Amino acid sequence: LKILDQYILRRFLYNFFSSFFILIVIFIFQGIWLFIDDLAGKGLGIVIIGKFIFYFIPTLVDKVLPLTVLLSSILTFGTFAENYEFAAMKASGISLQRGMRSLIIF
Repeated sequence: LKILDQYILRRFLYNFFSSFFILIVIFIFQGIWLFIDDLAGKGLGIVIIGKFIFYFIPTLVDKVLPLTVLLSSILTFGTFAENYEFAAMKASGISLQRGMRSLIIF
């Protein structure tokens, strides 16, 4: 990989994992809110609620993953545009498709 590809991929992966974690937490809170009638007032221990969350997370991944990819790509390329890194790429003769190639492969 070239230096530019590594830079773009590194920024994307940082945004990807941070967005994934934030969206998982949001969806866990939503899931707890949906099942609050089943969980509240039953005298359940923290271990049981932890197991519920642990087994609930895999059902959220298929909902969160497309949102994470969209959000992290918007954040990554929005930051590039805000910091004029796209303008620098265009000025050096790199096309937009070439700039996004490393993410398309990912």
